[in-house]
Amino acid sequence: MSIYDFTVQGIDGEPIPLSAYRGRVLLIVNTASRCGYARQLAGLQQLYDAYRGQGFDMLGFPCNQFNAKEPEDGAEIRTYCEATFGASFPLAAKVDVVGERAHPLFAYLTGRAPFQGFDHADENGRWMRDFLQAKHPDLYAGDGIKWNFAKFLVGRDGTIAGRFETPEEPDRLAPVIESLLRA
Repeated sequence: MSIYDFTVQGIDGEPIPLSAYRGRVLLIVNTASRCGYARQLAGLQQLYDAYRGQGFDMLGFPCNQFNAKEPEDGAEIRTYCEATFGASFPLAAKVDVVGERAHPLFAYLTGRAPFQGFDHADENGRWMRDFLQAKHPDLYAGDGIKWNFAKFLVGRDGTIAGRFETPEEPDRLAPVIESLLRA
């Protein structure tokens, strides 16, 4: 099985076969427009604008599982993301990313890119670790998605090239994206 075997539903209800991204570098992100980390939507858009003409694409997956920070559906999510953060990159329909109802794509991603912990040298990484251990130890355990804005970078060949946790700002991905685009 590869990432290209998955088809997801777009935010407009149309199917999106991930095979359409074959040969491109792809960033997959679980998003939540009302989350404190939603400011990352603007940074994600900057990555999308900077690299999409070079073989880069992005697909956001709205999710309401972490403190109910994605309450709307479909067009309402799209409208809010564009108006508030200028985010116009493609979005899938809202999905679960952890638990029994998690979309199989996220089980695949986390199975190939296990959780490596948060960057303890970074204040935001320490805060996220402490927050999850204290308030959501079930989420902190294992390799599953920990919170909104987990980011998975997929190489042109469909292999998972990296997992970047919630506190990692989108601009930190630029050097990795550039190296994958050159490969």
